[in-house]
Order: sequence, then structure tokens, then C-alpha cells
Amino acid sequence: MPTCREDVKGGICICLKIEMSKIFTVFGATGQQGGALIKYLLNHPRFLKIYRVRGVTRDVGKSSARALVDLGVEMVEADMNDPISLEKATRDSHTVFAMTNYWDTASRAAETAQGKALADAAVAASATLLIWSSLPRIGLPNFDSKADVEDYIRTLPITSAFFMPGWFMQNQLTFARPQQQEDGKYVLKRLFPGCESTTLVPLVDIEDIGRFLQPVLDEPERYTGMRLTGCRAFVTPVEMCRAWERVAGVEVIFEGDNNGDGEDVGVKGEKDTWGGGGKEDSPYYGPGSKEALEWTLAQMEEEPGSWEGFVERCGPWFE
Repeated sequence: MPTCREDVKGGICICLKIEMSKIFTVFGATGQQGGALIKYLLNHPRFLKIYRVRGVTRDVGKSSARALVDLGVEMVEADMNDPISLEKATRDSHTVFAMTNYWDTASRAAETAQGKALADAAVAASATLLIWSSLPRIGLPNFDSKADVEDYIRTLPITSAFFMPGWFMQNQLTFARPQQQEDGKYVLKRLFPGCESTTLVPLVDIEDIGRFLQPVLDEPERYTGMRLTGCRAFVTPVEMCRAWERVAGVEVIFEGDNNGDGEDVGVKGEKDTWGGGGKEDSPYYGPGSKEALEWTLAQMEEEPGSWEGFVERCGPWFE
């Protein structure tokens, strides 16, 4: 019989507690979604006792992966294009958070194949719960590939739920940050194709991903097949600019002309592909988005962070 460590907490030896923990496997562990979810699980007083976190990444040797190991996360490597490595990564998992990155291949077919392989791996591992980071079908390849995978997951013998992340507030810290012009004024360029001054942008602080998933983790059977609209509120670009002015005292002007970022989506000028819906709907999510968001927020114990709060926390913006 193996010898247990002498360390004892609460009358249970540490090795036994590790054996009893349910493995929560998180793909994209060193990215924004997966990294934020791991941080949430490690800091949640209840989930910390329930789950042993396993992070999946392409390279366990990189500094971000080693930092997670230092926090007690089991880090494993997997190749999204290698189903066998995905099966190894999900082995013995109780819960799997699965996601893919369209821009790794810029191919709808490739991302769909990756997502299906992830789902198959979760089923092969006899996982109890699969949470898929999905998006609605709105006619864009990087959205529709995730919707294709969602449709596939719904046919599988596994309890599943779907997180639908909105526009990351963190984008405004990097490629979507207001830019200073030659005249000294700051301009916010168009966020995505068809984004106008009145477009309802579904803003989410992705650090709040755990708050959105908490209801599913507590009652997976209740939320089987349900979609969680992952945003705090629908905010127009003009309203975003006003928050910068209120918080930082700097005027930011929204410029609706394409700034080049939208070209990366591959559908430049195809404004009608962005969902549509009524005046209270976001083109990002399509018809019914207002009601879907209200329902999601009503399920949550902890309210997600606001855009203005994010602006306050992440300054200075204009130095």
C-alpha cells in the first residue's frame, strides 16, 4: 500500500483529499477565458474544495503555464488537431470547459473539427458535464463554426451547457484601444463590421466568466442544454466613449469608418450578416438577445462588472 504524506488537514490526509477531488479540465488555460475560469475556481471557497483543476495548453513549458503549476494546477499538453492527445488531456475528468480559437487556423471547417474532437474526448472520458464556449449562428465563419460544434454536442450523451461570450472589455486595452490622432484627439474605431454609433455591443469583463458558469456548476441538470449570454449589458460605442470621458476626463470620439480590424473577419462590408433583430437586440447575438441577457443575469448570484467599473479599474488610459 502506498504511504500517505503525514500532512493532515481537517483529519483527512492530503493525498486522500486529492483523490476525492473531481477533476475540472479547462482548455485554453493560458488564454483569457480559460485563465480567468481557473483563477475563479482556485479562489472560490466552495469550488476549491470540490475540484482539482487541470489546465490544457499547447506548451506546458511557457511561463504562463508554469505560473499555473505554481498555483497548484495540473498542466497538460494537447494538440487541438490530434484527437488522441485530447482524449489523454480529458482522461478521468468530471467537468470539461472546452473552447477553440478560430484565428489559429482561420478555417470554419478546421475549428469545427477541433470542437467536435473536444466533445468526443469529453464523452470518451465519461465526463459528467461539458461546458462549450459557443457563439450564435449569424453568418460569420468564426461564429458559425462554434454554433456547428454546439449543434453536435447536443446530439451526444453528455450533460452540456453553453457559454456565449460577448465582446471582451479587455479588447479595449489592446487592439481596440482609443488612438490619439495628429490633432491630439482620441478616436475609437469601429469594433467589428457593421458596428455603428447606435450598435448594441455586448460588453463582458471576461474575468467574470466564473460568475456566469457558477449556476451551471451548482445545478448542471437544471441548465442542461441552456445558453448563458456572456455579457453585462448592451452598450453603444458612443456610450463607451462617454464612460472614458466621465472617468478619465478625456473626450473620445467614435469613428464608424472601418479601421481595418473588421477585414480580419473575412466579411468586410457584409453588414447584414450581423444577426439583425429588433432595435433592442444586439447584432452580435441576433433576435431575442435582450430577453436572453435578462434571463442569464437573473440566474447569477454575483453581478458581473460594468463597463464604467472596468474603465475605472484599468486606467490610466491616455498617457
